[in-house]
Order: sequence, then structure tokens, then C-alpha cells
Amino acid sequence: MRSFQRVLFLPLIANRARAALDIIPGATWTATNTGEHIQAHGAGIIEENGVYYLIGEEKTDGTLFQAVNCYSSTNLIEWTFENQLLTRTEDDGDLGSNRIVERPKVIKNDSTGQYVMWLHIDSTDYGDARVGVATGDTVCGTYEYRESFRPLGFQSRDIGLFKDDDGSAYLLTEDREYGTRIIKLTDDYLDVEEVTFGWEYFAESPALIKRGDNYFIFGSHLTGWSPNDNIYSTATSLSGPWTDWTEFAPVGTNTYTSQVNYVLPLGTNQAIYLGDRWLPLEIDGTSVSLSWHDAWSVDVSSGTWADRGDVSIYEGENATLSGGARTIECSRCSGSIAAGYIGGDDDGDADGTAVFDIDQPSADRVTLDIKYLNGDTAPRYASVSVNGGEAQIVAFVSTNSHPDRAGDSSVHVDLDEGVNTVEISGAGAWGPDVDQVVVPV
Repeated sequence: MRSFQRVLFLPLIANRARAALDIIPGATWTATNTGEHIQAHGAGIIEENGVYYLIGEEKTDGTLFQAVNCYSSTNLIEWTFENQLLTRTEDDGDLGSNRIVERPKVIKNDSTGQYVMWLHIDSTDYGDARVGVATGDTVCGTYEYRESFRPLGFQSRDIGLFKDDDGSAYLLTEDREYGTRIIKLTDDYLDVEEVTFGWEYFAESPALIKRGDNYFIFGSHLTGWSPNDNIYSTATSLSGPWTDWTEFAPVGTNTYTSQVNYVLPLGTNQAIYLGDRWLPLEIDGTSVSLSWHDAWSVDVSSGTWADRGDVSIYEGENATLSGGARTIECSRCSGSIAAGYIGGDDDGDADGTAVFDIDQPSADRVTLDIKYLNGDTAPRYASVSVNGGEAQIVAFVSTNSHPDRAGDSSVHVDLDEGVNTVEISGAGAWGPDVDQVVVPV
């Protein structure tokens, strides 16, 4: 049976290159080599020789420290798990099982050849308020944890890290008793030297970039775990003067329900906002704006990005269902119906499968946005194959945290010109309930 197709026409952004693969803000991203949800919370990115390394926290089992993970990508979209740079120790030290380890950021010291990682180190009541330092010989190798301390004696919680054009490096740190500081590091990046500038205002989760002659620092208001309208300030010198803080996303959107964590320079004068959702930042002189995009692509070679453009939408209830899969009621789904009972239980008593006939005008590698529900607390998994080819294992995290809508999980596939058979089946247990498959044309 041919799936019903609904086509939406979305305008392309002028004067930007179109790439085939998409970033879907807020979607589940699956590592290409593990089939597991990417675990890189509070992450930063370091680039070397055209390869981007995403370094962040493992949070599979909750908030207490588990590991610092590293993933690699050449296009910022398809990520491969590389290594755990730091892992939990069995003692009561900073990397023990009862510790908070957050927001790892790595830069390379060109003089020493070392990779230096700075982290937020804390107790469960956030009373320690310290920074930690670790070093590695390779960007994604094993790091040696060195020590933790309060920088210049000040409290430090959310942190960022910035390396300037001249090789000098700076710690960005938030102190609840004062505000936010830019602190210069020593030449070896292993210690702090002096305060370069300070704001007597809380700008949580600070991130800093330089575009042309201007520095841009980003942060969020202090609202606990609730999102807010994030802010930025600019200067032509790190020592100031800095402009007044102002919002960069539409006021009232709470920065699209996210908090800034890192800002990645793109091309000569643009950047990418890395918060709970990844979105392109528009920079015009000293003005910064962040707009919502359901999906967008990035071309790292040209330093450009584009909106996704036209898409076809295939409804789950119109797929060919077999092996026990059937339509189910779904109040959060399009048309209040989804394809359910995908996969089966551990005993293999069922093998529910949904098959979509995807009609493409030309051959291309594209990103499918699978809209789904998962009412469990743990991730579910599914096998996704195209035209009978090798299946990919795709992760679908719990959707319990947003009860008003379906979730999104992205998977990158090669489609031929004409009709393609996309099969979503089980991966050893029950898979997600499939609402829609959204395909760029």
C-alpha cells in the first residue's frame, strides 16, 4: 500500500548553500557506530584538521558523574563515538560516584602540545563550587585528572573556556556571591592568573566567541532548572568596556526552551548556538539573533547553512503494517493515530514492522525525521533499513517529558530516485510508536 503523502513548502534561506543532511533541533541523535543515544551533555567542541570533536557528560544513569565522552564528525551531523576521556573512580575523590562533574571544555595548548580540559566539580548540594583540570596527549584519548580548586579563591559553578587568536586562554566562570568573570589562564592553561573582566550579575553557562574584531559573550539568567530568555554582550577587548546584556532570541520564547552551553564559530562571521537545541546564530556587526528552524543544514566547508526546504510527510497509520504492528490511538500524534506495536517482546513473540514507500525526485543522502512516542523511561530502539539494505539501529528516548507532542529522532539514509522502501522494525524489544516520517525532497 502506498503511503499518503502530504507536502509542505518551506522557503530556502537566500544566499546559503543547501546540504543534504539536516540538524533537527531537539531530536534524538544516535551515534553511527553504537546505535545508542549520543550522551554529551554540557558539551563543547574542538576542531582539528577538519574533524569536529564533541566532548560532554555521560548522563545515562542520572546526574551524578559517570564519564566524559568524546564523539567525532566531519559534518556536525553524523557523530561517531570515540572514547570515554574520564571515567568514574571507586574512591570519594572528585570523579567518584557521589560527585557532580559538568560542562567539560577542551582546548589545545600549541606550546606544550597538551589538550587541557576544564570542568565544573561539585558536591551534590553544589556547595563545593570548584573547577577541575585534566590533560591528555590526544584530543579523544584518555585524560589524566590533575586537581580541583576555586579559581583565585572564588566560587565557580557553570564554566566556559575560550582560546583567543594569540593563543591566550580564558576561563569563563559564574560565582553566586559575585556574578560572572573572565579569568586569564597561565601560559600552560593549567592554572588561573588574573581576572580580566567581571560582571556583578549572574550570567549562567557562559560561552564566548570572537567574530572579526568583536568579542561576544553569551549566558542565561539565574532561574534554576527553568529556561529563560538568554542574553549576550559585546566588546572589542576582553577587558571591556562591554555593552549592556540583551536578549538574542525572541523575548518570551525562553530561548526556545533551552540554555546556552557553547557557541561554535561558523565561517567568517556566523556561529552555531549549542544549547538543548542546536540552531544557527545570525551575526550582523555586533547584533545577534536566533530564530527557530524545524530542521536546517550546515556546510562546514563553505561556512554556510540553509533551512531544510520542501518536505514530504508520511503518516504512520498509512504505512504497510505487518508482524503484529497495528494502528493505535495517539492524542499527541498527527490525526490522533500512530503505527504501534513495532518490534516485539524479549521472547520474540512478535516482529511488528512498518513499511513506508518514499518517493524521491532524485538520489541523495538525506535525514529522515521520525516522529514517535515512547512512554517508557528508558530508550526504545528500532531497526531502520532502506530498499532491503543494511539496517541501522536508531534510539528513541522517552517522550514523557513533553506530554503535549510527539518526539523526533533523526536517521541519515541513502535514497534512490523514485520509490524507496523504508522499513522500521524491532531491534530485539518493543520499538517506538511511529507518528510520521518526514523526508526532505
